[in-house]
Amino acid sequence: MNLTIRQEQERDHYAVESLTRDAFWSTNRSVGPVAKICDEHLLVHKLRSTPTLVPELNLIAEQDGKIVGHIIYTVSKIIGEQGTAHEMLTFGPLSVAPEHQNTGIGGALMRHSFKIAKELGHKAVIIFGHPHYYPRVGFRRAAEFGITTADGETFDPFMAYPLYDGALDGINGSYHIDAVYDTLTQEEALEFDKKFPPKPFHIPQEINILLDRLQPKARAAIQALNFHSLALIQTKSEDELLALPGIDIAALETIRTVMQENCIPWGTSSNTNGG
Repeated sequence: MNLTIRQEQERDHYAVESLTRDAFWSTNRSVGPVAKICDEHLLVHKLRSTPTLVPELNLIAEQDGKIVGHIIYTVSKIIGEQGTAHEMLTFGPLSVAPEHQNTGIGGALMRHSFKIAKELGHKAVIIFGHPHYYPRVGFRRAAEFGITTADGETFDPFMAYPLYDGALDGINGSYHIDAVYDTLTQEEALEFDKKFPPKPFHIPQEINILLDRLQPKARAAIQALNFHSLALIQTKSEDELLALPGIDIAALETIRTVMQENCIPWGTSSNTNGG
């Protein structure tokens, strides 16, 4: 694979936003029963102007002169019980052009950026991501380090990657990221999307596709999650679902099968749009 990784330049902005849009267009963006347009390309646009951006870690991957991948980092922090703040990093979106996914580009961007981040003196990278994909490159559950979300919660998709041995020793508390990640609106996303060629909205598969295949106890367990689309299953790991009352090995296998049939990456053999 003839891949070149370099820092993003201003001339790359539109191409990167377009790539990000394509990479995330088919992902679930629903709240309740209402389908929403993806907003990751708007997020990239906004992150470039936030004070927490790390320019050295705003990177693109090129293959034969074409941009095929992108990763962007911001500074975040862990705040301990005594109010002590420890600077960390987060990345996202991590995007790979759909036609180049599952070829190792996402992994190459991560490894390259981890090396630079360590050279810059950063301690660790903390993300919210696919609970089966990111552990393959070394991410571990943040709970293992005594790190929670800003709300004091922990779950499998919340993960940490120490950039060197002992980087997180003695560091614990709640994790805080740039507010831009949580303040995007659908109105902004729709307006921003007018910069790009029209594209049919993605309509996520309904959760009933799965519920109809499950036994009553397992069906009740999934219904209790209040997921309206099948893709939201991606926010739970296999272990998290297996821990639910009513979910057994047979039910888990049915979930794997339904996800695979509907081309939604999930489970230990899955990949993501950052692959």
